[in-house]
Amino acid sequence: MNLREVKKDTQYVIGAFIDDCTLFLNINPGKNADEVAGLIDKAVDLYNDLRDKIVAKPTENVKAYYRAICQELYEKTDGLYDELAAAVKKGLGE
Repeated sequence: MNLREVKKDTQYVIGAFIDDCTLFLNINPGKNADEVAGLIDKAVDLYNDLRDKIVAKPTENVKAYYRAICQELYEKTDGLYDELAAAVKKGLGE
């Protein structure tokens, strides 16, 4: 795991989540728009937080540091997708 891969993974994963949120908002206008917009804000905050950690550049054990950032990315994004799934269910009335 190197710096370039971590940056690309972070951009791709969070970008895909924001795309999914935007797709739901475009297909279902007005349904849980505030809740989904809040999830987009959380995703942007997560991106900024991870980006700050990536830029910090560790002095020792670089691979473990970047691996931990990727682990955090995937765990927190999974949580965001769970919240999005709940919002979609609520928005569609299921």
